[in-house]
Amino acid sequence: MTPAAAPLAELLRALAPPLEYLAADDFRRLDQTRLPLPALAERVARARASGPPGAAAPLAELERILAALREGSAREQEQLLRRAHALLPTLREAAAAPPPWSEYRPSPAPVGTALAALAQPAQAVRGIGPQRAAELARFGLATVEDLLYHLPFRYEDRRALQPLGQLHVGEEATAVGEVARVREARAGRRGRHVLEVVLRDGDGLLLLVWFHQIPYFSRRLREGQRLVVHGRVEPPLGGGPRRIIHPEMEILGADEDPAALPRIVPVYEKPTAMHPGAMRRIAQAAVEEFAERVPSALPPAVAARQRVIDLPRALRHVHTPAPEADLQALGEVRSLAHRSLIFDELFFLQLGLALRRSAAGQEPGTAFPPSTRLVPALQRRLPFRPTGAQERAFAEIAADLAAPHPMRRLLQGDVGSGKTLVALLAALTVVEAGHQAALMAPTELLAEQHFETVGPLAAPLGVEPVLLTGAVKGKARKSALAGLAEGTIPLAVGTHALIQEGVAFARLGLAIVDEQHRFGVLQRAALQRRGAESVDVLVMSATPIPRTLALTLYGDLAVSTLDELPPGRTPITTELCRESRRERVYGRIRGEIAAGHQAYIVYPLVEESEKSALRAATTMVHELAAGPLAGLRLALVHGRMKAEEKDGVMRRFKAGEHDVLVSTTVIEVGIDVPNATAIVIEHAERFGLAQLHQLRGRVGRGRARAHCFLVVPDWTGEEAYQRLRTLEQSTDGFHIAEADLALRGPGDFLGTRQAGLPDFRVANLLRDTALLRAARDEALAWLAEDPELSRPESAALRAVLAHRWQGRLGLARVG
Repeated sequence: MTPAAAPLAELLRALAPPLEYLAADDFRRLDQTRLPLPALAERVARARASGPPGAAAPLAELERILAALREGSAREQEQLLRRAHALLPTLREAAAAPPPWSEYRPSPAPVGTALAALAQPAQAVRGIGPQRAAELARFGLATVEDLLYHLPFRYEDRRALQPLGQLHVGEEATAVGEVARVREARAGRRGRHVLEVVLRDGDGLLLLVWFHQIPYFSRRLREGQRLVVHGRVEPPLGGGPRRIIHPEMEILGADEDPAALPRIVPVYEKPTAMHPGAMRRIAQAAVEEFAERVPSALPPAVAARQRVIDLPRALRHVHTPAPEADLQALGEVRSLAHRSLIFDELFFLQLGLALRRSAAGQEPGTAFPPSTRLVPALQRRLPFRPTGAQERAFAEIAADLAAPHPMRRLLQGDVGSGKTLVALLAALTVVEAGHQAALMAPTELLAEQHFETVGPLAAPLGVEPVLLTGAVKGKARKSALAGLAEGTIPLAVGTHALIQEGVAFARLGLAIVDEQHRFGVLQRAALQRRGAESVDVLVMSATPIPRTLALTLYGDLAVSTLDELPPGRTPITTELCRESRRERVYGRIRGEIAAGHQAYIVYPLVEESEKSALRAATTMVHELAAGPLAGLRLALVHGRMKAEEKDGVMRRFKAGEHDVLVSTTVIEVGIDVPNATAIVIEHAERFGLAQLHQLRGRVGRGRARAHCFLVVPDWTGEEAYQRLRTLEQSTDGFHIAEADLALRGPGDFLGTRQAGLPDFRVANLLRDTALLRAARDEALAWLAEDPELSRPESAALRAVLAHRWQGRLGLARVG
């Protein structure tokens, strides 16, 4: 409780009990109760004088009520006391309210000079030469700002100084002592050069040993100096004292008290060859010289609501914590300083995403009226009724298409949920309005599969699609290019060839991008610029995105979700088995092939290496052909093959020329073989759950029952085994994606770090979900007040936003 709220709390303790006693009996005992009016009036006056926020109006009213209670009839007194009782919740809220926040010191605009200082190469920091700067740059720490935001990954508690005689072998320890002897010697059979320093404190001895940088330490250390040392205590050799090899150390001044040294010590990730102390000195030099220049640009009202501190103080607290700091909060990234850095990072992320989305919303586009001819005609011809999810998603897309601004929407759904049909309905809406649509896939095979799906549905309606990939050449290519340029071809299906120079559309209205995480932002932006007007964009993904990541990766896209499978889809049965039972799995594969079906066997590697016991595709295709799958037609496909070679193998498999396709994860996306009913995934423990789910989706595309076998080594631990059981128990891609995110963290989740977003330096999307939501709400609220960030109070905000996003705000408007 704040000092300002103390008199109010005292008033409530005196006033609330009698009022609540009266209210409990609906104020019928008024004649039996006497309030100490003079004493209460004094307390009200004291509470008003202290001025707690939010209490001024109710206290003024209470003062008037107490004055009026001294006179008046019983009926009037009852009304007054009822009003006083009604004021209690407001007064309690004011007493409990936190004090005004004054811990955030915003940086005055302009901040351009400060941002330029942070963008300097790391060599601008004292003590970093060209060689060290190059080493840091290779590690990803190229600028001053990189060093400031390279936060410790853990902290060591060195506050307890142990006597040398009480050190225990095997423990990390901090001790202080006086140098009794310094000598260079030869050690071991090879006569290795070492530096040995004997440290003494009263009765105890400790031997410090260096094998490297001997000239440097022998120059610095001499008898009589006092040292604070830290390291792992090693057993003695030949009856001598215990040892610490390559200790971290500080030389104390003549009158310096070791207890006064900062004893919570940060530990940093570092280039392999660098000493931990060197990385610490570099980070702390950067903080000393540059932390004050880091601009704190959050609006003060936002900082007060979120109760965060300014960035210079936050960086100092994280890199050089005070001895009394909460070590557990620091280690768990829960300290106020950590929270402040994380919120700041997420706020600017969400501000940028919201601006990208609002820019698309303000951009002039084409309003496509609802289809009255083509879409109803296709719906009548379908041999099945679309799912509720498909109808809902198309309604959302149709509403976007009808708006006079370009659509930016993500359509996500599990494998087989019917995204292509929804995309075709959107394309037909645009075509009916006299525009063209383009569907772009990441591989030629996937583009051909879309063409095979879309063609038979669109052609009977008079909409003849054209296929345009790198493989389409000669007259066919010339004809396709001419038709697109003249506007006579309404629908193009292709690969990135659709965005190459030389491909022109007469009136491109809709771009559909499939499996978007396989495209770079530049490719999607190029597709968006194919038409003379702004193009509506529908991004499709069969990789279900957990909501937390959708807020960030697609924060500038509206999201439609297909969360139900079409009727008639047979669920895939998944079985987890250890490799000692592999023969049984091969038996099941032979059985599927005998029944006229096909199968996949997936390995994590292309080739085996000497260091790895993992089975690899190139080796196993021969072993299988000569052993358990002898007599079957096996084919091999992997990522190192040329694109046309790879596509050729997949096409022959699809045509039924091979029984079993042995592959790496290249089949994860882009192959649709309804006759394939079994997939074996070797070393399943090496894959993420979401990737395994994608691989499993290669089967179960026909009417026959499908099977997935996850094979793991016999020695696989219980934790990894239980993780994989998620796939045995569920075929829901969204549930699996959430589980995968929880287990592996956002950095590893199917390569979600992509161009077009700033890298996360402090935040962790899994851990910081609550702060992510708060940052999103605050960013949207601020933009509602200042949509263009054009007010003077947004000047610093605008400069920092541009610095953090570095030109990516305009580029990646398509998501």
